[in-house]
Amino acid sequence: MSEELANLDRMLTIELARVTEAAAIAAADLVGRGNEKEADQAAVDAMRRALNTMNVEGTVVIGEGERDEAPMLYIGEKVGTGNGPKVDIALDPLEGTTLTAKAMPNALAVVAVAQGGTLLHAPDVYMDKIAIGSGYKEGLVDLDKSPSQNIKDLAEAKGVAPNEITACILDRPRHSDMIEEVRGLGTSIHLIPDGDIAGVIHTTDPSTGIDIYMGQGGAPEGVLAAAALRCIGGQMQGRLVFRNDDERGRARRIGIEDLDRKYTMMELASGDVMFAATGVTDGSILKGIKVKGDKVETNTVVMRSLTHTVRWITALHDVNNKKKYMKS
Repeated sequence: MSEELANLDRMLTIELARVTEAAAIAAADLVGRGNEKEADQAAVDAMRRALNTMNVEGTVVIGEGERDEAPMLYIGEKVGTGNGPKVDIALDPLEGTTLTAKAMPNALAVVAVAQGGTLLHAPDVYMDKIAIGSGYKEGLVDLDKSPSQNIKDLAEAKGVAPNEITACILDRPRHSDMIEEVRGLGTSIHLIPDGDIAGVIHTTDPSTGIDIYMGQGGAPEGVLAAAALRCIGGQMQGRLVFRNDDERGRARRIGIEDLDRKYTMMELASGDVMFAATGVTDGSILKGIKVKGDKVETNTVVMRSLTHTVRWITALHDVNNKKKYMKS
């Protein structure tokens, strides 16, 4: 193992948990208050402060927009103390702003870190995605196949009928044809209102009952989901979707030339990847923020692709220090 990898392991396992904990705690005060922008901004501010305490030379490659959209954590922003290894950082300070505003399940604070140059620098556009858990031959599902063919191939590999498969799909009008096609096989569909990082991760956990994730969501979330799958096993493909020339121009400005490229999971997130997520609201992956007397409880998962280690961290924070996460 190189010295840089050893440094990543030594420094970042707990530090990443602190980053997502800070963002989740800051957002938690806005749960159910109906203000998506305020909740997102609170998480962004807290995550930026936590990132800037880390001894890394970090570049945000997946963020909350481009530089002219500051004060969000923008693509290309430099974070960390500057003392330490060069790393790519992909983040979503509040995955599920609507979920938070409406006090719905599965809102998360999410960040991934990898060696510099190993995470796809994806623009803030849509991405077609398909993902399944581990244990299947490589390439079993493919974006170039129809949704129904992917369901049939997965069912055959699993040794069940298509009506025994459950697909997870974002509940959006753009997916109406896909939903109709999949339901035509008798396949069950778990529709989610938001949070497709969690949707992809669900395919790796038999207890969720979800076998496959399909559909179009944000490209930044696609890279983060791929980072998580690299750590826990599974397959994923993604293809950027552009609605206009402005979005195509954005992709070219950050170095993407082949706009029709189909990315494998390794092309979305290669190298040594670490991923962390802290629950904001209760969900199927993590419990949300809880105030218990004079303590704030956080629940976090931290993963690493090199070792396939998954750590579940429950932490208690002094409620009197909670204000430090809310400082502007």
